[in-house]
Amino acid sequence: MKKRAFFFAGGGTGGHIYPGLAVAEKIAELDVEAKLHFFCSSREIDGQILVNTGFGYTCLPARGFSIKPGRLVEFCKSFYDSYRIAKAAIAESESAVVIGAGGYVSGPVCLAAHKLKTPVKLLNVDIVPGRANRLLARWADEIFVQFEETAESFAKSGAAISVVGCPLRSGFDRPSAGKAFEQLGLDKDKKILLVTGASSGSASINAAICSLLERLSDFSDEWQVVHLAGRDDFEKVKERYGDVKIGHTLLKYYDDMADLLATAQLVVGRSGAVSVAEYAAAEVASICMPYPHHKDRQQYLNAGKLVQAGAAVIVDDLTDDDDRDEWLWEELEKLMRDDGRRREMKANCQIVAVTDAALKIAERLLE
Repeated sequence: MKKRAFFFAGGGTGGHIYPGLAVAEKIAELDVEAKLHFFCSSREIDGQILVNTGFGYTCLPARGFSIKPGRLVEFCKSFYDSYRIAKAAIAESESAVVIGAGGYVSGPVCLAAHKLKTPVKLLNVDIVPGRANRLLARWADEIFVQFEETAESFAKSGAAISVVGCPLRSGFDRPSAGKAFEQLGLDKDKKILLVTGASSGSASINAAICSLLERLSDFSDEWQVVHLAGRDDFEKVKERYGDVKIGHTLLKYYDDMADLLATAQLVVGRSGAVSVAEYAAAEVASICMPYPHHKDRQQYLNAGKLVQAGAAVIVDDLTDDDDRDEWLWEELEKLMRDDGRRREMKANCQIVAVTDAALKIAERLLE
């Protein structure tokens, strides 16, 4: 029997890597002989996520598309170079499948697979498909989506559409709150407000929380803050916290989000497709602050699924900082004081939580 090879393509953000990583983990459990390899971007976050997984990975020179003359030339060159690298690697395997996870990295890899007549599958976890997946759908045999509504966007692609949910890493099968408490030295007698801007951090969420630190200190007897600030903003956030009264743990990044979410009673964060799936699976009440600059408002739509279930509230990331901060404080104060409401939101997470998507996709890929 030929040794099967699975090439995952995506990167630039955790949202373009984590779903593929979750599927790869399940494939590795089901077929120990399978070759698993990732094509990712050259951004630091990609290597940071993949380096300790045990899976091989190749950082491609691919760049995002731009119509500006200088950048367009750069895009075309980086696309061709990435295509050539991916094609050579895929061609070495007799029985290969390419799984595109969205973003500019997936384009040249999926084109290489198409030219080699290698099966192409797509992972699309956002409710509204991004530009890359919309373009690549024409080459796909099957597209795995998180939401029923997404299927309509691919109706003309000719690909089979499977509504399976968002693949989550194995840690969400067996989260260990105790491990996170021990690693981070958290106070087990206090509730945890978790603040996160996803894998790269969010400057506006950081600024909003920092503006509320004095008021948050009123909760210092019962609460502590764990704040994932991101690498770029970490020092600035650290300076803002200074000697505030409320206990706090500041981090640039934390890989074991299943464990960390298991410690939290409330989370403030972005509402990317992976993030909302993780909040639901972890059964944690959330205040979602959707990224405001997507034209299709995909993060608002993602968060809307949690809001409809009664598991979250939305606070707009407004251009007026004062209005944004006051709105956030209004929701934060209410939820931090209301244990019953948080318990209700926690229970409502079960309405939308899906925890077996990675297994379903892995089994389908191994058929």
